Order: sequence, then structure tokens, then C-alpha cells
Amino acid sequence: MGILDFTALELGQKIQKKEISVREAAEAALERAKAAEPVINSYVTLDPEGALIQADEIQRKIDAGELTGPLVGVPVAVKDNMCIKGQLTTCSSKILSNFKPVYTAEAVINMQNAGAVILGKTNMDEFAMGSTTETSYYGPTKNPHNTSHVPGGSSGGSCAAVAAQECFGALGSDTGGSIRQPSSFCGVVGMKPTYGTVSRYGLVAYGSSLDQIGPITKDVSDCAAFLEVIASHDPKDSTSIRRDDCRFTEALVDDVKGMKIGIPRDYMGEGLDDEVRKAVMDAAKVLEEKGAVVEEFDLGLVKYAIPAYYTIASAEASSNLERFDGVKYGYRTAEYEDLHNMYKKTRSEGFGAEVKRRIMLGSFVLSSGYYDAYYLKALRVKALIKKAFDSAFEKYDMILGPAAPTTAPELGKSLSDPLKMYLGDIYTISVNLAGLPGMSVPVGKDSKGLPIGMQLIGNVFQEKKLLRAAYTYECATEKQFEHAAEMDMETETAKEAHQA
Repeated sequence: MGILDFTALELGQKIQKKEISVREAAEAALERAKAAEPVINSYVTLDPEGALIQADEIQRKIDAGELTGPLVGVPVAVKDNMCIKGQLTTCSSKILSNFKPVYTAEAVINMQNAGAVILGKTNMDEFAMGSTTETSYYGPTKNPHNTSHVPGGSSGGSCAAVAAQECFGALGSDTGGSIRQPSSFCGVVGMKPTYGTVSRYGLVAYGSSLDQIGPITKDVSDCAAFLEVIASHDPKDSTSIRRDDCRFTEALVDDVKGMKIGIPRDYMGEGLDDEVRKAVMDAAKVLEEKGAVVEEFDLGLVKYAIPAYYTIASAEASSNLERFDGVKYGYRTAEYEDLHNMYKKTRSEGFGAEVKRRIMLGSFVLSSGYYDAYYLKALRVKALIKKAFDSAFEKYDMILGPAAPTTAPELGKSLSDPLKMYLGDIYTISVNLAGLPGMSVPVGKDSKGLPIGMQLIGNVFQEKKLLRAAYTYECATEKQFEHAAEMDMETETAKEAHQA
């Protein structure tokens, strides 16, 4: 068993026992990234020199007895919309292609304090706007399980990096499913915590009322450990919540007896791929055999979630992204006549097509005459969706369903039809609108060998129930992390090099 085959917690134990050095772990991940990156394109910025400096410093602290946590020395990656002081933070955009922040995101600081080695920043859809990681200014990321398919988005770089063993875990952000959907497509575990559980300080905002940072890992145990590290109250974030129940690893118990699980009929009907439906229902049967009570029920309001989400998210995006004007930082157009012309040309040249589409949609729904008709109506629908979930959680401990209606689509098939891409978020966006926790867990593969994910949704602050059910499923099926075959990637690399 090589270093890369360990989970983050297993590697942490080996490092603590001095069986593996932190530098050895970092070098193994960096070597893997060097081999995979020409094909996968998981990283925007890989920092080998900085990672090895971190590794040596962390090793010194371990030897001195100053660092003893479960993730000490573990190499991880960070989505490129989280600030790291002095390191490029581009949001995979042209307009921030030269931006180096003067501070570090709180979630990243928490990882650094836990002794993790930050390898670099991962690729994403530009400003987290997309579901395929194809809108990135730095080119698309590819799915390690089949490089002709997308990894999902917008945290596709983080999920692909974990799946390709280019790191032992990663941080992503989730505005409408951007952790859970790519986790499903890449066959990894991803969680979007309850809104406010993880500080958004240092996260470049897309939709401020919806964004939440979360972990992407090889298995459920790692997910609990990562969440335990990054969850904290932060006075710098006005939406941050003080919680007393953040010992998430305590939830790793193989027992769901008496747990009530609801499956919305709305999620399992028209538009859902047959192979995805079967894999999800088979997973539900496993939990039922372990003692859970599984029932189907009507959730309602699902068809209104997508228009409400894209109205609210685009409105917030248009406000958040107006700060990128070429004056204070980031890209500025080379030639301009006056201030307004500079704004116009900088934004025209600096933003990609999908970002422009959402900014324009957001500006429209916030404009005079349309604010009441669209934005306020969307906020009312958001409240009704929350109410529908509240009613469901009076009866059920959690909700089970698919993370996405299909497995990963082929590269180039989604961007030509943005509305179809938006409809792919049907099962994930309601969770963000209601501020709930949700996670994706691998439950099998389709006939093409592409991963399928099951989504578990809990009531606010009920992450432990989700982790317990996911862990029980993992134990019952003895699910092992399945990475992409190294030989396949080497072949792809050689093929692309030959074509070039």
C-alpha cells in the first residue's frame, strides 16, 4: 500500500507514529500532481516549494510535541476562491488573474493550525458560476474516472484532485450544490454544512446568503475530521454561528436503528437517469436493512427551487461582483478613454460569458419595476421551501435522494445549453435556499464506469445524523475509495503530448 492509498486520517496516524515523514507525504502528492496535471488540470496554482517549506516546519513542530492533531502533516488543496496571503487567488477568472490577497481565509487558517500542508489552489468554474468546471479562464478540469467527461462544478478542481489522489482532501464551496454534485461525479465524499457553521471570511463571495465552505474527502471519516477542524465561530463573519456540537467524529457510529429516512417522490420521477435511481434506491435498501425506517413522501415546491435560486443567486452576484472594476486590484484594460470607459472595457474583457450572463440577470431582477415581480417573489418562495423542509423534518431524521439527475456529462455538452445545465442543480439548490446541511456519498457506478452519488439532507445543525448514516452505509458495503487508474492517466498524458 503506497502513501497515496491512505485516507487522510490513516496518513495522519502514520505521520504521528513517525512511520512516514511530512515531507515524504507532501512529495508523494506533488509527484502525483506533476504526473496527472497535464491531463486532469485540477490546480490553478500548485506550490511545490511552499508546500515543502510547510512540511519541514510542521515536522519540526511534531518532533517538538507542539502538533498532535489527526490531520497533522496531511497534504490538502484549497479551492481558488479562498484567500491565502501572498498566493494567487484568481477565482479561475481573468479579472483576478494577478490578485494576491493580504490575508488568509478563516477556514484555511483553521486547516493550517491543524497542521495540514496546503499544496495549492484548485480550478473551478469562474467565480463559482457553473456546474462543470468548464467556465474556468484556465481551461476545463477533467474527470479522473473518464477524462472525456466533466468533474462537475463549481468545486470540480477540488473533487478531481481528491479523486486523482493529487491530495488527501480539499476545501470547496457550495452555493447551489457546488460541493455535492462534483463529489457525486468524481466518486468522493463532500459535505455542505449548515449555513454559518464554517466562516465565510476570506471566501470571495458569489451569493452571500447561500455560500458555504465544506470538506471534500476520500471517505466519511475524513469528512467528519475535516469538518471538525474548519467549523468555528468567527467574529469577522456576521453570519457565523457559535455551535457547541462540533465534535463531528463522535458521529462515526455504525448504527442507524430506528432512524427515519424520507425519500421525496419529487426527486425520483421524471428526468432522473434509471441507473442513478437504481443505485440510490439500492443504497436506501442497505440503510433499511441496517434498521432505518425508509419511506417515500411528497416534499413539494421542487419545481420552484431553480427559478428562485437563480434569481436570488444572480441578484447577490451582481452586487458582489461590482467591486471588480479594475481600479483597486485585479485586471485592468490596457487602453481606455475615461473612467467609465475603463470600467466597461475592464469588465467586458475580464469576465467570462457565464459570469456576464448572471450579472445581467441579477441586475435585471434588482432593477426598478422588476424588483417586486422577481426578487421579492423569489425570497417568498425561499421561505416556503424552508417551511416545506421544516414540515418534512417533523417526521424524518433526514432526507435521501440523488445528488444529480445523471452521471457526469461529456466535456463540451453542457455550456451550449445553459438552461439544461441549470436544471442539473434540481436536487441540490433547495438545501442552500433553506440553509440546511447536505452531503454526497458514493454509491456505485453506471454502465460507463462513472461514479454515482447519494445525497443525504438533514435539518439545521444535524450534520452528525448525516455522518452517522453515511458511515453506516460505508461500513455495510465496505466501500473503498476508488481512484482513477494511474495507467490510464499516464496513457492520456502521453497521447496529449504526442498530439501537441
